[in-house]
Amino acid sequence: MRFRTKVLLAGKTATGVEVPAKVVEGLGSSRRPLVRVTINGYTYRSAIAVMGGTYMLGISDEVRKKTGVAGGDTIDVDVVLDTQAREVEVPAELAKALAKDAKAKKYFESLSYSGKYRLTAPIANGKTPETRERNLEKAMKELKAKS
Repeated sequence: MRFRTKVLLAGKTATGVEVPAKVVEGLGSSRRPLVRVTINGYTYRSAIAVMGGTYMLGISDEVRKKTGVAGGDTIDVDVVLDTQAREVEVPAELAKALAKDAKAKKYFESLSYSGKYRLTAPIANGKTPETRERNLEKAMKELKAKS
C-alpha cells in the first residue's frame, strides 16, 4: 500500500511518518503490524506503532541516510505486511555465555524479536572488544535476574 506523507521531526533527530488508519486497516493484520517499508527504492523492516492515538512509522538515521530524506520532506511510502520470520543473529560471545547458563538461555529464547534485539545489538555493534564485553555482562546480568 502506498501513501504520501510528510516526514515529522521530534526533538533533534527522531523522525517518523504518520500512517493513515485506512492503510493499517488495509494490511488486515493487527494494530501494530510488522511491515516491509520502501522509501526512495530502499526497503527495510519495521513495525507500525500507535503513539498518542496515531499510527506512526519510525525512520532511523540509517534509513534517512540511505533514502536521502529529512524532517519536513514530503515522501511516498510503500508498506506491505511482513510475514517473514524475524530472527536475531546472536553474537558468538552471547551464544557461548548462554550455553553455560541453561536458565538464562531458556529466558532469552522466550523473548520476542525486539526483546532479543535489545540485548544483542549493543554486543554486536560494540566497536571495541572491551565495549562488547561490557555489553555482554549487562545482557547476562539482566537475563540471570529475570530467569
